[in-house]
Amino acid sequence: MNSSTLVQKIWNFCHTLRDDGVGYGDYLEQLTSLLFLKLAHEYSQPPHSRELKIPKKYDWASLKSKTGANLEEHYLEVLQKLGEKPGMLGAIFFKVQNKIHDPAKLSRLVQMIDSENWLGLEIDVKGDMYEGLLQKNAEDTKSGAGQYFTPRALIQAMVECVQPEPGKTIADPACGTGGFFLGAYEWLNREGVSLDKKQKKFLRHDTFFGNEIVAATRRLCLMNLFLHNVGDLDGEPTVERADALLTKPEQTFDYVLANPPFGKKSSMTITNEDGEEDRDALTYERQDFWQTTSNKQLNFLQHIVSMLKATGQAAVVLPDNVLFEGGAGEKIRRKLLETCDVHTLLRLPTGIFYAQGVKANVLFFDAKRQDGKVHTKGVWIYDLRTNKHFTLKTKQLRREDLQEFVEAYNPSNRHKRKESERFRYFDYKDLIARDKASLDIFWLKDDSLDDLDNLPSPDVLAQEIIDHLEAALVAFREVASSLPSKS
Repeated sequence: MNSSTLVQKIWNFCHTLRDDGVGYGDYLEQLTSLLFLKLAHEYSQPPHSRELKIPKKYDWASLKSKTGANLEEHYLEVLQKLGEKPGMLGAIFFKVQNKIHDPAKLSRLVQMIDSENWLGLEIDVKGDMYEGLLQKNAEDTKSGAGQYFTPRALIQAMVECVQPEPGKTIADPACGTGGFFLGAYEWLNREGVSLDKKQKKFLRHDTFFGNEIVAATRRLCLMNLFLHNVGDLDGEPTVERADALLTKPEQTFDYVLANPPFGKKSSMTITNEDGEEDRDALTYERQDFWQTTSNKQLNFLQHIVSMLKATGQAAVVLPDNVLFEGGAGEKIRRKLLETCDVHTLLRLPTGIFYAQGVKANVLFFDAKRQDGKVHTKGVWIYDLRTNKHFTLKTKQLRREDLQEFVEAYNPSNRHKRKESERFRYFDYKDLIARDKASLDIFWLKDDSLDDLDNLPSPDVLAQEIIDHLEAALVAFREVASSLPSKS
């Protein structure tokens, strides 16, 4: 069975459950828990015969043997008891609740999963199946899962520019369902590449490290990785269920690929030794950060710098406000340009993210040894926004839409680049002389302002208007939240 057929078979059952109020996300959560138990069962059988330390009272056979109310009652007990276990087992079942309250339909789901020999399926089929389910879940705007989903075409292009090497570590401090990890995994296993035994072992167990604060999303990430042959059912997860911003990282990494959460304000405020924030408030204590700020993206940017080895590389999706915001934003930009080699900025088009009203960019930079020198010589900016029109439904961003950028980036030797209509170089001295050291730079003319005959189609135009209004509302809310309240 190919992946698309399997996705359709499994997803069709969700439509039945939706009549009972079970949403896409809840269905995917139940599917993940049950699929984990079925895989564990298959591994416990010959020829694998692995001991996975799942008590027989709560294993797959115990579920299969029950029906009706007994099944529902037992399933609740399985979820609770396995969620208390350590390691991957506990991470998968942590705080899972049964959302399928019709015992007949729960039994049908168990039977459907039991009917497949999952270990007999190729990794690509299992992985593509799960990725397909995550994509469908992200497309359901009511679930809100889209905030954890970065367009796969964008991930592929970012990875192809960075070109991670075997035997090196890759991190994501807000990894969602693991899209960047899998993009890197596919790159390291691309056609024509042959990894040796040591490299394959490192890729499976020691390459990927992340944080995901939302337990349900972390569960999806771990399962997504495992179905792509990363990690072990009986191992320790390398994705922590913790706020990455709380502490300075204990380990540094060769690469950071990330799309930190959208939204400007954080529920906490960073303080450093020069901070003047209320010390009685709930705060992060990060003495290693350059500036105190409540801007979540600026905090993630500072954190990512702290995650990199002295030779590390980063590619990070960031909203427009990071490029032009004054105050702490300006100070952080100047410090970043000084201490790192910030070499490339990709201005992304609107209409490509599930979170509405987002205007974003990809910033590429390399860490450097702190020797007091200015390490950014200049920044190459690629404008993929002006006169580009995309929507999530009728004109999705595809990998070929990013091909010209990847070629202009010139991954094999980025020091030999050529300017083009959309790709320009801006010297460091000119950048820091700009108001607030702003990197919010455009130079192309918007054709739609003059040429009414070349306006995008009505659905694209309508979506762009919605995106602009959403962005304006986000900006207004941020301003309002920063105003002092009347006592």
